[in-house]
Amino acid sequence: MLNFVTSNMLKKILPFGVLFFAICTFAQPKTDSLLIHILEQATSTVSKKVLKDPAHYRLQIIYTQIDRNKQNIPSFKNYYYNYDPESYYNPASMVKMPLAFLSLEKLHQLNQPGLNKFTRMQFDSNYIGQRPLIKDSTSESGYPSIANFIKRAFLISENDPYNRMYQFIGQEAINTRLHQKGFDKLRITRQFMGFNEEQNRHTNPIKFLNDDGTVLFEQAGAYNSSSFDFSKKFLLGKGYINKNDSLINEPFDFTKHNYIPLEEFQQILQSVLFPLSVPEKQRFDLEKNDRDFLLRYLSQYPSETTYPKYNDSIFYDSYVKFFFLDSTHSMPSSIRVFNKVGWAYGFLTDVSYIIDFNNKVEFMLSATIYVNEDGILNDDKYEFETVGQPFLKGVGESFYQYELNRNRKFRPNLSAFKIKYDTRNPTDHRTDIKVVDN
Repeated sequence: MLNFVTSNMLKKILPFGVLFFAICTFAQPKTDSLLIHILEQATSTVSKKVLKDPAHYRLQIIYTQIDRNKQNIPSFKNYYYNYDPESYYNPASMVKMPLAFLSLEKLHQLNQPGLNKFTRMQFDSNYIGQRPLIKDSTSESGYPSIANFIKRAFLISENDPYNRMYQFIGQEAINTRLHQKGFDKLRITRQFMGFNEEQNRHTNPIKFLNDDGTVLFEQAGAYNSSSFDFSKKFLLGKGYINKNDSLINEPFDFTKHNYIPLEEFQQILQSVLFPLSVPEKQRFDLEKNDRDFLLRYLSQYPSETTYPKYNDSIFYDSYVKFFFLDSTHSMPSSIRVFNKVGWAYGFLTDVSYIIDFNNKVEFMLSATIYVNEDGILNDDKYEFETVGQPFLKGVGESFYQYELNRNRKFRPNLSAFKIKYDTRNPTDHRTDIKVVDN
């Protein structure tokens, strides 16, 4: 089903869209017996509770086995649990990942001398609600840049960096480029700014500046005149709190929200981590140093990062590593997780590539769960800490243990993912960051 249509096209396809919705409503989620077996090993009360009624929790899991041949070339096989690409979940901060990839791709393709991810930026405004941005106190230079946006989006999942990358790429280009790569079920329609549909179509004028403040490159504000196909409705819950703090006793409408099936997220991450494993059209056009930068900050911890300087007791190492998030807040020393997470509206999602360097283990794991027992959206009463996070931790542990015991014909050489991470300077007494919008 197309995501961009004209009004005339929409009138013609609407009856089909209604029929398509009816068919998909009764489609059987995909479940492989291997995943049932692995998940049955989880013995916690929370795990048993969720697995007893996966539909209630809108649970979806994708486990990707990676096997190498004698030449260390990987092959991938996906297994599914309760997977249904037509079952809506809110991706929340997950959308920051493809925008980071597209931002670096766009910089590369602009091919402007002196223009790169570290170049100083300035955001102006030319439409209702838009916010200028001139300085960024979290960066080493004191100014905004694509590099610092990506750090902030990956390290602890800050929101404004997503908005700024959205404004740099533009709503139409975001969707067009991702659809061209074969990720054609997704749509990214919204900034995290409380904007209406029309405001989200407009993006800010942007300047890239030399160190002396002169203009290196200028991008005019953009407007997306293409239409989205919103014929399929996504309604959830029994009520919601509106912007006036009033309870509305009807389902919350996610129809015009961001939407990306879980498998497309898995494929987007795989296309950057393992570009040769996907069709050429699906790859992102990145310079090597930009891809290396992405790998670093998909896996680096806040405690290892000097700029931005996050308080590492609040933003601990496993803060955005849901499959390893436990009460210790630490990460196993031999493990690195290249991932992105999202949490909002009762949904928790993680798409990860997990490596254990000591045990020569690698696999991909993606999962989303919905924890909202009262059925009310926007009331900030979600079971993130009592159900969602413990369950995802249990999922991570179950698949990691399975991988530790899985036979491989050839042990992988994982040196390509061995990264020298930053080290905090113990004499750096700058005030650290304790409060962010994420």
